[in-house]
Amino acid sequence: MGDNTTSVTEFILLGFPLDTRIQTLLFGLFSLFYVLTLLGNGVILGLISLDSRLHTPMYFFLSHLAIVDMAYACSTVPQMLLNLLSPAKPISFAGCITQTFLFLTFAAIECLLLVVMSYDRYVAICHPLRYSVIMSWRVCIMLVVTSWTIGVLLSLVHLVLLLPLPFCIAQKIDHFFCEIMAVLKLACADTHVNEIMVLAGSISMLVGPFSSIIISYMCILCAILRLQSGEGQRKAFSTCSSHLCVVGLFYGTAIIMYVGPRYGNPKEQKKYLLLFHSLFNPMLNPLIYTLKNSEVKNAMKRVLGIKRVL
Repeated sequence: MGDNTTSVTEFILLGFPLDTRIQTLLFGLFSLFYVLTLLGNGVILGLISLDSRLHTPMYFFLSHLAIVDMAYACSTVPQMLLNLLSPAKPISFAGCITQTFLFLTFAAIECLLLVVMSYDRYVAICHPLRYSVIMSWRVCIMLVVTSWTIGVLLSLVHLVLLLPLPFCIAQKIDHFFCEIMAVLKLACADTHVNEIMVLAGSISMLVGPFSSIIISYMCILCAILRLQSGEGQRKAFSTCSSHLCVVGLFYGTAIIMYVGPRYGNPKEQKKYLLLFHSLFNPMLNPLIYTLKNSEVKNAMKRVLGIKRVL
């Protein structure tokens, strides 16, 4: 084992083994998606900041989701774009471990924020008269701080277990970023504990929260169906539909990647699912909230109207 290990200082990300012309085309396409991700989430943040009507718990949580989506994309996409231009360019050991930590952190925070947002909708629809008392600003800030804290602490656990591992001379990671399972494959030591912790973390951060979201929306659906006003039902469905779309996209791909059964070529399948998860999900989220949420569309019209007057 000693002949096969070394003090690793850098890794090479293999990315997608494609023709040079296709890689150049993907670089341009993914760069556009990356800019749209930052722009779309930036617009959401700007609207929430500028329009006082959006200074509510629901949009407070949405603003943090937009921040996490931007950070989530920034933790993986720039390195992927660099690899498309220079496939042989290595990433430092410190940079790789940092990327792993940031990806896990923002993924965990987004899981928890989506749960918090579903709880907010549950209180708003099922207990409307007590909403302002239950979802006070103190409670909202506490929920957000708790989400960020748990996300960081959970990622630190994986980091502490990863850093002591010796790595083999073969320093090629078969992925487009330093995904934790791909990095563990290069370790010249028993990674059984690490893999168990990844699976346990996936179940606790995906299956548990997703189940609670499903239960919340079952209660919400029952409450909506009890509404006698058709307008009230349409407004409630409109408010919840955008969040449900985001939940489906995020949890659907994540559960398939880390918890679901393996079939076909799981390595390549997981790579493309993670590409969708880290690039397309953050880009689609602001579009979903803009197109399916009348309050956000009205806020955009008001802000643009103000700018025209000025």
